[in-house]
Amino acid sequence: MNHNEAPIIVGLDIGTTKIAAIAGRKNEFGKLEILGFGKANSNGVKHGQVLNIDQTIKSIQQALQNCLASNPDLEIKEVYVGIAGHHIKSLQTRGDIVRQQPDDEIQGSEIDVLIDNQRKTFIPAGDQIIDVIPQEYYVDNIQNIKDPVGYNGVKVGANFHIITGDKNAIKNINRAVNKSGLQTIDLVLQPLASSSAVMSDIDFEAGVVVLDIGGGTSDLAIYYEGVLKHTAVIPFGGENITEDIRMGLGVLRQQAEALKVQFGSALVDDKKANSYITIPGIKGMPAKEIGVNNLSQIIMARMGEILDFVSYHLKQVGLDSKMLNGGIIITGGGSQLKHLIQLTEYTTGLNARIGLPNEHLAAGHIEELKKPMYATCLGLILKGYNDHEHKYKIFSESNPGISVPTSLKSDKEELEKNSKPEEPKSVDVEERAVKLKFWDKIGSKVKRNLIELFKEEEDKTI
Repeated sequence: MNHNEAPIIVGLDIGTTKIAAIAGRKNEFGKLEILGFGKANSNGVKHGQVLNIDQTIKSIQQALQNCLASNPDLEIKEVYVGIAGHHIKSLQTRGDIVRQQPDDEIQGSEIDVLIDNQRKTFIPAGDQIIDVIPQEYYVDNIQNIKDPVGYNGVKVGANFHIITGDKNAIKNINRAVNKSGLQTIDLVLQPLASSSAVMSDIDFEAGVVVLDIGGGTSDLAIYYEGVLKHTAVIPFGGENITEDIRMGLGVLRQQAEALKVQFGSALVDDKKANSYITIPGIKGMPAKEIGVNNLSQIIMARMGEILDFVSYHLKQVGLDSKMLNGGIIITGGGSQLKHLIQLTEYTTGLNARIGLPNEHLAAGHIEELKKPMYATCLGLILKGYNDHEHKYKIFSESNPGISVPTSLKSDKEELEKNSKPEEPKSVDVEERAVKLKFWDKIGSKVKRNLIELFKEEEDKTI
């Protein structure tokens, strides 16, 4: 793709705790240049669902204003939007079509018809199909075909993973986006967007679980032998942990959040049996001492429940830890909890690591954008680029002359740029171009970054 022809694509992640808007464009090497970034506290959203449309509109507009403030040259009209929530369901179907000209090679247009036919699948009243994802194709008696285009035969069919959601919930999201002055190009299931940002081709083939721990929900996607096997939305997230701490320790919600972020751990440490955190009393009341291990026990109970759901869904699709060599990738804001990797490995029996979206980012961006909490938003941009490359959607004309603003560049990159002159480079762009093909086969190139989140901290006082 010519860099000057690349559209600017905007991902809008409407979460329970935050709303993020990121505008990006691929450079000549296939990496994402972030042209605008804004976030705002989320109001009106609970457990991934838009409940108060007016409050959600204000939060979306605030995030957009912050995004535009980071780059005044941007003009944002269309967005890819992530969707999650308790109402999300999935089902497996199988369908085929009989071809009129069996001796001719199968064309992409026939596959489009095959997929569109699955949108007529019977689903419960009040639900709506969000996405139809082919798993493996077959042509006549030939099974397990990744791409049937070019084959010939009488009948072509496939197994499908169909994702559905509540019509009213979908309508509320679209209404909030439209009333914010935007147009929704497509709704994308959040765990699929997150997977596109943190998975590698090796993970895709080896078999892997992607767990995106958000504020209101934890989203799950399971891949095996190059196929998306299962998706699910677990009805617990970071907000539930905060609420458990608030009720269990008798503190304010703001204090509970601070305790979780600063001192929270997913494992109880016997070495801290006599360690306490002192928090100020309310309106002249005496200060309160919180046991570090009491805090950890509350967090461990809720995180253990989330991980038990992961094990349950693995059993539902007949997979165990020995079959998923890629282990489990944890991403989202909740993945930053201390000692979560150890608890995950103990509970599920899978090797675990943190999923970071930084492989897809062009060099020199600020560290904030490389955090796992932005995996969904960056994955939405990758989905947009897949659509652009395959002409699935029509994009508005964008200004290719917009450059990455200084506010989104790291200080290190700016210093290096200013300290030494640019040297002429001989680069074969075609040879070095990286094609992000995740949405063709639900997999993309990402290096396996493991970060040290579990350094012991000294006891502090809030």
